[in-house]
Amino acid sequence: MGSVPVFSFEFFPPRTPEGKAKLRAAWQELARLEPRFFSCTYGAGGSTREGTLETVLEIRKAGHEAAPHISCVASTKKDVGEQLALYKSHGIRHVVALRGDLPSGIAASGEFRYANELVAFIRETTGDWFRIEVACYPEYHPQTRNAADEVKNFRKKVEAGADAAITQYFYNADAYFRFVDECRAAGIAVPIVPGIMPIGNFSQLARFSDACGAEIPRWMRVKLEGYRDDAASIRAFGLDAVTALCARLLAGGAPGLHFYTLNQAALSAEIWRRLKL
Repeated sequence: MGSVPVFSFEFFPPRTPEGKAKLRAAWQELARLEPRFFSCTYGAGGSTREGTLETVLEIRKAGHEAAPHISCVASTKKDVGEQLALYKSHGIRHVVALRGDLPSGIAASGEFRYANELVAFIRETTGDWFRIEVACYPEYHPQTRNAADEVKNFRKKVEAGADAAITQYFYNADAYFRFVDECRAAGIAVPIVPGIMPIGNFSQLARFSDACGAEIPRWMRVKLEGYRDDAASIRAFGLDAVTALCARLLAGGAPGLHFYTLNQAALSAEIWRRLKL
């Protein structure tokens, strides 16, 4: 495992011309920080497939490493195989492989049920062409029944061929360190990079966190709720709290940081500056 931390930034594909312009400005600003790579998410059931590829190709054309996400829920092997062939034809060698969320109103799960099946399929069909990142959950996936299952599920993805993992975001560093210790004890050796969510908007953060099972510690929640609509105070507090979290993670041996930017550069860039990266 390299000792040089790996930093990366995640975007989602924009749906409007204004969104494209905003994202372009954001990635161009963050590119100046020379991260190891950018990644771009993939909508439920492949709903943003073209936008994901377009974003990745635009970033790559400017000379930066970019990895598309690929999710398998509600997909057939033929769909996923075509998607991989398309990525390969563009010389893309890095993907983030996820189970993904079901599009609303769809009950069937397609030919893949879990991310480890997707990882195995990528390895079977493309060998070692792709570097594969997967997700893991220090505070447990919403559908995990017990803590041991979380490590077991993650281990299946690694055994299927994953090279590294990015965590769901969290604000409790101890949860991350404990999870890494459990993974190492279970023989999982791949890098486990913390996912970082800067805080700019509390109501949005609370909504995301309820949906994905990430915990906002009570002291943070009470503080953020107390600011009500005072955006400047929320931003200032969020920058302090998240910078302190990142500093502690790096000091504790985290192999890098992956920022969930929500297509905005300012907060991630400011945290980066404060960390003196």
